[in-house]
Amino acid sequence: MAALPSLDDRTDFENADKGFVGTASRRRIEDGDGRVVWDLDAYAFLDAACPATANPSLWRQSQLTAKHGLYQVANGIYQVRGFDLSNISFIEADTGVIVVDPLLSVECAAAALELYQEHRGNRPVTAVIYSHSHADHFGGVRGVVPQGARIPIIAPAGFLEHAVAENVYAGTAMNRRAIFMYGAELPRDATGQIGAGLGPTTSTGTISLIEPNLTITKTGQEEVVDGVRIVFQLTPGTEAPAEMNFHIPDRRALCMAENATHNLHNVLTLRGALVRDPRVWARYLTEAIEMFAADSDVLFASHHWPTWGTRELTDFLSEQRDLYAYIHDQTLRMLNQGRTGTEIAELIEMPPALERAWHTHGYYGSVSHNVKAIYQRYMGWFDGNPAHLWELPPEESAKKHVEFMGGAESIMPKARDAFEAGETRWAAQVLNYVVFADPGNTEARELLARVYDELGHGSENGTWRNFYLQGAAELRGDKPTNTLDSSSPDVLMALSVEQVFDSLAIRVDGPRAWDTRLTIDCNFTDLKDEVRLSLANGVLTQTRAHDGTPADLTLTLTKPQLLQLVATQDLGDIQADGDRRALTTLIGLLDDPDRDFDIVTP
Repeated sequence: MAALPSLDDRTDFENADKGFVGTASRRRIEDGDGRVVWDLDAYAFLDAACPATANPSLWRQSQLTAKHGLYQVANGIYQVRGFDLSNISFIEADTGVIVVDPLLSVECAAAALELYQEHRGNRPVTAVIYSHSHADHFGGVRGVVPQGARIPIIAPAGFLEHAVAENVYAGTAMNRRAIFMYGAELPRDATGQIGAGLGPTTSTGTISLIEPNLTITKTGQEEVVDGVRIVFQLTPGTEAPAEMNFHIPDRRALCMAENATHNLHNVLTLRGALVRDPRVWARYLTEAIEMFAADSDVLFASHHWPTWGTRELTDFLSEQRDLYAYIHDQTLRMLNQGRTGTEIAELIEMPPALERAWHTHGYYGSVSHNVKAIYQRYMGWFDGNPAHLWELPPEESAKKHVEFMGGAESIMPKARDAFEAGETRWAAQVLNYVVFADPGNTEARELLARVYDELGHGSENGTWRNFYLQGAAELRGDKPTNTLDSSSPDVLMALSVEQVFDSLAIRVDGPRAWDTRLTIDCNFTDLKDEVRLSLANGVLTQTRAHDGTPADLTLTLTKPQLLQLVATQDLGDIQADGDRRALTTLIGLLDDPDRDFDIVTP
């Protein structure tokens, strides 16, 4: 077994403390209604020796990510860390300051800017850079950009499409699972949520979005932003579908967005997302080394702490590159030998040199679930075994398993023995059958919750820990509610008309709509655009060309009126010519998503 890094190595702690300027005197960040959206003291309990209820490696990582305040990264470059899951960076420019990745929520971003200005003066925000399309890197933008300000908002090509699509199409299910991934409803203590590996957790404030007005379309594109020369590297398909790194040559500083941080990242997040491509991820890291490393003295990112020194940051990038390339290549090697994703996840061994580096450990992503994601990317959900081609659904399968195993009364003693013998993975599997076969079996629920506690407390991966412990809470009747709404008004306004209609199409209850035929024409006066909606065979189709046949209903409206119509299901002052029952029928065939669906019970 490879030697693990030493817990006595304090290099990361020294780097995480380096450049500390100060932190906020006001320890709680609140929204306009006085609701606390972030508590700077929530993780104070981590300032202690690791307890038996936490993996020492994850405890160490959580201590590092819990540090908060304003830090100097380089001459004229500062970061506020620990005010959200992500970092916000400030690049001082000729007439003001450029903000990089303004956190997830408006309230936290405003508090971070206030802290920066308290120590560096009341410099106006003269530009914003979104490094990529995930909400924790743009959601707080209205907390730093004054209403009506006309400044550059810079983003990589494809940013807007991916930013809004991810938060709308599957947003309800992703947000539900994100509660488990980040442990959002767990207590902040040594037995509960201690962090997410990438950062402490997600804030719960207001998500906003200002559309970019300056797009980076190619690697090597150079922009002078308020007097600061910046060279960009596009990295699509890496940590996000639209992402970019950038270099500030005159300050020898390299920003790696979220492509190289102090942990193994996700190839596929546990909340759900498109599977990422570790092959191109590794190649873009090589390109970053070749383009920027020799001309950099510091590397910083939108999570974690910087790396200083040309040799040190080059080694860091090289090890990160090798990490993704190795997992990708070894998965493909064993895949082509006939191994399945689950089998490869058990068999893969990481190189000792990578294991000895703290930043390669799976605090956020994991080798296990990343291997399975790579298998999925190339081979799909099916492992080739016909027995898995048409399996029974979980609830019916569980009842059959329990029946075959002699019933719950026979399984429970064996499951308890397995748990006490340390066979927690097996105990979880068989107890899950009992719970799905009979959700009312309180003895099985409690024993499974104890198993999840044990698995969570032993996990080095922050998101695995959170999933296990949040699952245990739900089994005990503490079902979390989904308070995060990523479909904020700003996000919805950024949707194209096509995306709005796509979001309706995925809500059509197909079986109920099988025999319904209708057409609705939408004439947008503000966009100078015409779209025909046609419902047939349970499918809502949108076209811009049709055979000239009259529609059942014609709406003359603007895009804001469309969004209002979708939200209220009321025509209001929209001009409607024809049979209004067509709209009523369509609305009546739409399903409402369930924001609080069960996860660990049927």
